Amino acid sequence: MSFASELPQYVITGLTTGSIYGMTAIGFTLIYNATGAVNFAQGEFVTYGALIAISCVAKGVPVGAAVVVGMGGVMVLAALLERAAIRPARRASVITLIIITIGASMLLRGVAANLWGQDALPMPSFSGDEPIVLARRGLFSSVSLAPQQVWVMGVVLVAMVLLWVLGDRTLVGKAIRACAINRRAAQLAGIPVSRMVMLSFALSGLLGGLAGGIFAPIVMGQYNMGTMLGLKGFAAAILGGMGNPVGAVVGGLVLGLLENLSTAVISSGYKDAVAFAVMLVVLLTRPSGLLGRRTRTV
Repeated sequence: MSFASELPQYVITGLTTGSIYGMTAIGFTLIYNATGAVNFAQGEFVTYGALIAISCVAKGVPVGAAVVVGMGGVMVLAALLERAAIRPARRASVITLIIITIGASMLLRGVAANLWGQDALPMPSFSGDEPIVLARRGLFSSVSLAPQQVWVMGVVLVAMVLLWVLGDRTLVGKAIRACAINRRAAQLAGIPVSRMVMLSFALSGLLGGLAGGIFAPIVMGQYNMGTMLGLKGFAAAILGGMGNPVGAVVGGLVLGLLENLSTAVISSGYKDAVAFAVMLVVLLTRPSGLLGRRTRTV
């Protein structure tokens, strides 16, 4: 087959993977908007969402209900992380908060390895595994789309729209952003800062659990699956513009496309390096990201 005929398949796969990167990046964005810090435990939220859902399915729970249980479990876990580790250090520097989240990430990964083991665990697809053929004839006749890929891209699109509405059209979203801009001023304005930070962690956990639940049927769940997803989600957030939910999804999609196209053009061995190379280039040339606002220094 020629590269031209395989290109749509690479694009579909890239958009699917990029959607998960984007969902993970939104979690980074939510917490960054509330605290000004980066939560490097976000990848573990994805891991726990996948593993909890897989465990529920193994007990006979329907797939949809299992994903919801996973989302709820990770939301509670994220809220507990904020309450036990972040809130006591709320007066610490941003660097200290980041180090705390790195430690939490390592702890959660170790707990997952002990609870679920180190083997990859399968999860059934939401709508079966019969591929959707996009073209019966012609150059793109070999291109197909798995039903689970449709679920992934559709869910991420809906989540992006809802979060954009939350952030730009509601008082809660504006209150969360105000906490990051100036915590003291937000308190003086009557905003319950601690509650907003807790809410941002809970929402990021909810999204992480959802990302894990919808992605597990494609890649299977494993205790360390969130390590690379978290790093690439962070790269996607930087690429799109840190603090911008729409930019986070756009950055994830661009990153997923670049990764898969590099597999076709160069080699699969360079796939993971692409994300970090792109992040470095963006930081050097446009630190505000693709959709972030440029800042001027005087």
